[in-house]
Amino acid sequence: MAEQEALRGIPGILRPFKEYIKSLGLKEGDQIVYYGCVGTCTPFVELLAVAIRGFHLKQVFVPLLDESKARTIRDVPDVGMQASGEHVAISPKVIVIMGGLAMPMMPTTKELVRDFAGHYPEAKVAGLCFQNMFERAGWMGVVPFDFTISAMIEPITVLRCDQ
Repeated sequence: MAEQEALRGIPGILRPFKEYIKSLGLKEGDQIVYYGCVGTCTPFVELLAVAIRGFHLKQVFVPLLDESKARTIRDVPDVGMQASGEHVAISPKVIVIMGGLAMPMMPTTKELVRDFAGHYPEAKVAGLCFQNMFERAGWMGVVPFDFTISAMIEPITVLRCDQ
């Protein structure tokens, strides 16, 4: 995969994701399924969902790779995009793999994710990670990504007001 752009901040994540999804020519009601860790990946999934909410696609969050726990992502007025309590059947046009799955100590492997994506041969496979996690974990070239975004969170500045 060749680097195409180097962007910054949250728009640097959301804008290319939105452009990628738009380029696929999906139809209203087509399904995008995000696979990630509960808690840490969920807020980023919800941000991605906000970026493409106007496309009127069905968006779904799956914790880890457990599709029995799949939940619809819906627009909650005055809150934003949220994973709901509603279970949904999986039929993805796009699979989005979140980088949290590649973190050490997670119950997933690159081979497991590769094989899992193979269950949906017609679906495109996208990935979003931070700090080059897919590359560091050896997932690039194994998981069949069509598109990835690797965002950097540097520097982190912490300020404290002494009382």
